[in-house]
Amino acid sequence: MPQPLNINDVVDFVERNIKNFHDARLNSLAQLTIDDVLKRKNPYLYKAKNVLTAQECVETIVDAHLSSQEEAIFGTFLESLAIFVASRVYDGRKSSAEGIDLEFEKDGILHIVSIKSGPNWGNSSQIKKMKDSFTKAKRTLQTNAPQRHIIAVNGCCYGTQSNPNQGDYFKFCGEQFWHLISGINSLYLDIVEPLGHRAQERNEEFEAAYAQVLNKFTNEFFQKYCVDGIINWKTIVELNSGIKKK
Repeated sequence: MPQPLNINDVVDFVERNIKNFHDARLNSLAQLTIDDVLKRKNPYLYKAKNVLTAQECVETIVDAHLSSQEEAIFGTFLESLAIFVASRVYDGRKSSAEGIDLEFEKDGILHIVSIKSGPNWGNSSQIKKMKDSFTKAKRTLQTNAPQRHIIAVNGCCYGTQSNPNQGDYFKFCGEQFWHLISGINSLYLDIVEPLGHRAQERNEEFEAAYAQVLNKFTNEFFQKYCVDGIINWKTIVELNSGIKKK
């Protein structure tokens, strides 16, 4: 039988664990080097955008790097929150099956869930890989119980999906997904406020570290990748795309 979810438990979980997101952001920033960032981003794009100053170039590539990093870091946090919610309501658990994040029983049906941040998370090959994971997990779970009813779910923590039935699996996004694992229609709204726990304090800490990195990287960039005050794009492209000499 499902257990009613105490929203205070959810608030407590968020406030205790949101620090992991902020800590990971700071750690990611602390580990950056200017060369690493330049190697990961498309130098042709920034040349085509007519980036002219060291400061603009550094700020643009660092911001692009941090944006992608933060999306992944926060996605991990939301996954842990979803598993926590399902564990409280349906005795859900982190799945041991490859490619599956969560398992829980609801209305006599075993749900196997692959959790993603938002609905537009993958290309056709990545979606195929997820579907293959669903197939393998079902086969394993039905080995000793061939009549067991199993539903595969791609659960997305935000966004919408007008047609959840995808044939081989269901895709529930945003309100639909949080309701599926909690039974509460408003949960997708209830988790917003606690996410801001100590956000201003932690963001001020991050902004100070961010400014320090920008100043440091801008100085390094000017010294290594500018000639007579002009960005040397050939040197940057060689670093990014050239064959490494032994």
